[in-house]
Amino acid sequence: MEKLFRTNNIPGYLIVRLILGYVFLVAGLQKFIFYDSRGPGRFLDMGFPFPEFTAYFVGFFEVLCALLIIIGLATRLAAIPLIITMAVAIITTKFPLIGEGFWTFAHALRLDFSMLMVSLFVLFNGADKKSLDEKWFNKS
Repeated sequence: MEKLFRTNNIPGYLIVRLILGYVFLVAGLQKFIFYDSRGPGRFLDMGFPFPEFTAYFVGFFEVLCALLIIIGLATRLAAIPLIITMAVAIITTKFPLIGEGFWTFAHALRLDFSMLMVSLFVLFNGADKKSLDEKWFNKS
């Protein structure tokens, strides 16, 4: 349990948490706001079963985990659903583009790959000294 909530001393790490949280917060909220282009309509177009449930399920976890990462609470745990989300997004929406050529694939992959890597970075490093993980779980 101690390792789960351990924080780091990486200078500027709060910026990493804010970037990750912001991107997923916006993506998650858009699944509720833009039914056809970002929410259930998009999930239907991609062939997901139960597109309404799936879109709102993913959106809920993106919003929840983004907020947890922004405030730095259960940061490592919050990164896990985001990693899963990005892995599924890459497999379902980016790998099919390989047939269109490497550079088309690489261009489409750039944001998803970046968010996957930042989510992994947060999983490995937890939160920082400016987080609720530090305040609540790392009292000296």
